[in-house]
Amino acid sequence: MATTSATLQAKDTISSLLPEITVKNVTMQFKRAKDEATSLKELIIRSVRGKRKYEMFKALDNVSFTIQKGEIAGMIGTNGSGKSTMLKIISGALIPTSGSVEVDRKKVQLLTLGTGFDPELTGRENVYLNGAIIGYTKEYLDEKYQEIVKFAELEGFMEERVRNYSSGMVSRLGFAIATARDTPEILILDEVLSVGDMFFRKKSEKRIREMIHGGSTVLIVSHSTSVIRNNCTKAVWIEKGRLKACGNPKDVCDAYEKLKEGEL
Repeated sequence: MATTSATLQAKDTISSLLPEITVKNVTMQFKRAKDEATSLKELIIRSVRGKRKYEMFKALDNVSFTIQKGEIAGMIGTNGSGKSTMLKIISGALIPTSGSVEVDRKKVQLLTLGTGFDPELTGRENVYLNGAIIGYTKEYLDEKYQEIVKFAELEGFMEERVRNYSSGMVSRLGFAIATARDTPEILILDEVLSVGDMFFRKKSEKRIREMIHGGSTVLIVSHSTSVIRNNCTKAVWIEKGRLKACGNPKDVCDAYEKLKEGEL
C-alpha cells in the first residue's frame, strides 16, 4: 500500500524531534597528584621512591541532557566546572569513565582556537598544520588560503614565525582557519566569540551567526550570558561537574547570574 502524504508528514515531525546529541549519566574521573611537589628535584625523588600520592577527581558527575536536531544550545558554568571536558567527550576526544554519549561524530565539527599551533613555524605553515589537524585537505587549504589570511587581517605577516605574533593575531588566525569550511551538521563552539579586538569580534560574531543559521545543530560554550540569551534556544548549566539547570536560556542565565552575584 502506498505511503500517504499524512504518514510522510508524521515521519518528518518525528525525525525533527529526535535528539542530535544525547548525554546519558556521564561521569568523568581523573587521577591527580594529592600533594604537589614544590620542586622538580622533589618530584623526581618522590617518583623514584614511589611516594607520590594521588586522588580521584570528578570533572563530571552523572550529567544527562539532550540537544534536538536544529537546536542552538548554550553551555555555561564557572571556570573548572567541566564544560571543556564535556565538549571533548561529545566530540570523541575523551571517553567517559561511565555513562554514554549518543551522537554521529562524523557530523561534528569542534571549533577551538589555536589547537595544534607550533610557535616555531610561520603563519603560512601553521595554516596547513592546523588545517590538517581539523581535517582539511591540502587542496582545500590551497583554495581557501587567501580567504583565511584576509579574514584574519594578517596580510604581510604570514612568513613571520607565530612566536612573534601577539595573542590577538594568533586568535584571529585560529578563528579564520576553524571557520573556513562549509557549515557542518553539528557545530560545537568552544569560547570562539571572544576573539581579538571589538571590530574583529563583530566580524567573527557575524560569521558565527551565518554558520548557526545555516541549519546546523549548534552547541556554544561561552562565559557571556548575553551570547547565550541572544543566540540560543536552550541553555545547559554545568557547575562543579554537576548539571545545575537545562532549559529556557533566559531562566537559566538569570539563575546563573544570581549565583555569580552571590559570590561577589
